[in-house]
Amino acid sequence: MAVKFFGQYLIEHDLVTSEAVLRAIELQERTNLKLGEMAVAMGLITTRDIETAHAAQYSRDMKLGDLLVELGMLTPVQLQDVIEHQKATHIYIGEALVKVGALTPEKLEQYLDEFKADQAQYIAERVDLPPWLNTDKALWEATVDLTYKMITRVIGIQFRPGKFEEVSKISASHLIAAMDLSGDVAARYLLSVSEGVAKAIARAVLKEDDVENEPEEIIEDTVMEFVNIVCGNVVAKASQSGLLLEIAPPVTIKPQANGLPVPDGYRAVVFPIHVSDGETMEMAIFVKGA
Repeated sequence: MAVKFFGQYLIEHDLVTSEAVLRAIELQERTNLKLGEMAVAMGLITTRDIETAHAAQYSRDMKLGDLLVELGMLTPVQLQDVIEHQKATHIYIGEALVKVGALTPEKLEQYLDEFKADQAQYIAERVDLPPWLNTDKALWEATVDLTYKMITRVIGIQFRPGKFEEVSKISASHLIAAMDLSGDVAARYLLSVSEGVAKAIARAVLKEDDVENEPEEIIEDTVMEFVNIVCGNVVAKASQSGLLLEIAPPVTIKPQANGLPVPDGYRAVVFPIHVSDGETMEMAIFVKGA
C-alpha cells in the first residue's frame, strides 16, 4: 500500500524520527480540541449536551455545531466564536513537528510539497464515480459522502479517501457488513473492515474505552449498526430527491481467503478508505443490472 500519512512518510524517508512524530502527536492531542470539546472548555455547553447532539447526528446529516444551534444549546454567535477559537489554536502535524524542534519551517514546506506529489495518484480530492453509475449519480455521491461523514462523526478515526476501483471481488478482510437496498434502485452496500477498525467502531457505538473482552458477536453487531446508520441516512437523502428506497436488515459476511466475489448480474465499485496504524477499511457498492 503506497498511501501514507505525512508523519509516516517522514519516518519512512528518514526525515524525522518516530520519537519526534510521537511528541508532535502528543502536542496535537493537548492542543487540538474538537468543536464540542472547545464549547465545553469555553463553558458554553456540557458533556451531556454533546452526547445528546451526537446521538441526533446518527439520523441527521448535520454538522455537530449546526445541531447544537438547532437544539438550542448554542446560539449562532456562540457557535461562530467556538469555531474561531478552534481555528486559532489548531495545529497540523507538520506545525507540531516544527514546534517540537524536529523540522524547520523551510524543511516543512519542502517535505509537504514532496509528500503531496508522492500521494497525488492515490488520494481522491472529491467523490468520483465510474460512468456506469451516472444514472443515479446524486444517490451514489451521497452514499460515499455520507460514509465519510459518519466515519468522522461516529467513529472519529483519521482516514484518507482513495480513488475508486472497479472490481470483480472484494479483498478478504476480518469482517464485511452488508445491507441490501431495493425500490427504485437494486443494490448492496458493503463495508469491509480489519479487526482494529471493527473494534474502533465498537468502542464508538458502545461508548466504551475498551472492547477487548467483548464477544465477537457484539463487535459484529456494532459494525452492522454503523452500516445501518449510514444507509438510513442514504435513504433519507434519496427521498429528498424523489427516490424511494427500502433497506433490509444488515448482515455480516466472513469472506473466504481469496475474497468475496461480485454476484452475477451485478457490477461493483470499491472506495478505499485509508486509515492509520496498518488497519484497512473499504466501502463497496454492488449495483444490479448496471
